[in-house]
Amino acid sequence: MSAQQDDLLEQYRDTLLGVFGDPSLVLVSGEGVHVTDANGKRYLDLLAGIAVNALGHAHPAWVKAVSEQAGTLAHISNLFTSPGGIALGRRLLELTAAPQGSHVFFANSGSEANEAAFKLARRHGTEHPDSRGRPRERVIALEHSFHGRTMGALALTAKEAYRAPFEPLPSGVSHVPATVEALEAALDDTVAAVFVEPVQGEAGVLGLPEGFLARARELTREHGALLVVDEVQSGIGRTGAWLASTAQLPEGEFPDAVTLAKGLGGGFPVGALLTVGPEVSGLLGAGQHGTTFGGNPLAMAAALATLGVIEDEDLLASARRVGEHLAEGLRGVDGVLRVRQYGLLLGVDLEQAAPDDAVAQRVVAAGRDAGFLLNATGPGTLRLAPPLIITEREADTFVAALPLLLDTARRG
Repeated sequence: MSAQQDDLLEQYRDTLLGVFGDPSLVLVSGEGVHVTDANGKRYLDLLAGIAVNALGHAHPAWVKAVSEQAGTLAHISNLFTSPGGIALGRRLLELTAAPQGSHVFFANSGSEANEAAFKLARRHGTEHPDSRGRPRERVIALEHSFHGRTMGALALTAKEAYRAPFEPLPSGVSHVPATVEALEAALDDTVAAVFVEPVQGEAGVLGLPEGFLARARELTREHGALLVVDEVQSGIGRTGAWLASTAQLPEGEFPDAVTLAKGLGGGFPVGALLTVGPEVSGLLGAGQHGTTFGGNPLAMAAALATLGVIEDEDLLASARRVGEHLAEGLRGVDGVLRVRQYGLLLGVDLEQAAPDDAVAQRVVAAGRDAGFLLNATGPGTLRLAPPLIITEREADTFVAALPLLLDTARRG
């Protein structure tokens, strides 16, 4: 690492709060599926800003839309609206096939979208009391879930290491195993909402058991609870569909609320809460929630451009095709135990010398030296979430390099 990057990282440590630890690189530019660091080294980006840069870096249509909007109108606050915000809301409802009477709230991130959904659940619990006439005060989330780090979203998040330093968190949340039996045992008419991720990305790209989401829809409806689906990481084409939950629910069924972010803005911060149907949409009234920057015209332009390119370039089909191709190649690599693939969201379990052997972190380091940006979600698991524009040929370069990366990792 040259002095230029070393100097910048030293300035980082002296200037910025250390909540992310020490960053490994200073990135200065990107084009397509590649990024370049402060030393001029180029990398194949297999993480896409943690499933954010759906169109890769500096896509011409995205750059044009944001640049033109910046030169027209950048911010208006929540006292007004803009044509872009209205257009994006309508487009999301169309693409997701949300039922009549559904609405959209724009936020700045996935955590904020889930925070709004948590408040929606609280309102539902008050407006629709249990059989004894008491407010529904319980919320169910799943083990291994990750919904964000703001206080409400953190209460929904299962990982104890994230939760413990900030307790007491908002009360009433319990985490149950992702099994139909556990959900049936935990869900009764005291529950306001059930929060689920169709694919648990932070847990190592874990899909729900077959039939789980469909049964959750039945049970929540039976007990009068909301079904809230967190598609922050899995939505907007990442798994090869606009919503990953679509394939897991019977035709014509829909959650009561959906949260989105990450890939929606293609690199610009934007989140969204979709409230499904007029009754759920009516739970949050004027003054009960808000944000200064939500619906910002720049964010709306970025998101509209992102959705347009995904449609125009048929990136949903590409995510499915290239994701399957990448998974097939990885399964043939010695040292790879399992590959879980949902479009271009993949979890790769590696052989470990012991349960605590951090082989995945060493592969990440070896990959960085070799020109690949990777991510480890645990000692033995890699998460891959490349831009949706990645080609089979570009993906193959990583598959070809992985045996040497594993060998380097084994040697420490």
